[in-house]
Amino acid sequence: MPLLNVVVGLVIAGVGLWAINRFIPMVPAVNTILNVVVVIVIALWLLQGFGMIDGFKEIKLN
Repeated sequence: MPLLNVVVGLVIAGVGLWAINRFIPMVPAVNTILNVVVVIVIALWLLQGFGMIDGFKEIKLN
């Protein structure tokens, strides 16, 4: 995975999460859950992108 893709993906995810947290009113518990889910998804994406985990290739989203 090229470094530019990693940086662009992290910037897009960060700006998107910031915009959601800043402009969409939510209950603090829901906001916390959303932040945790986004961080977990980004961590899994980075681990898979750098080849540290390999278990998501069999999952098909139709």
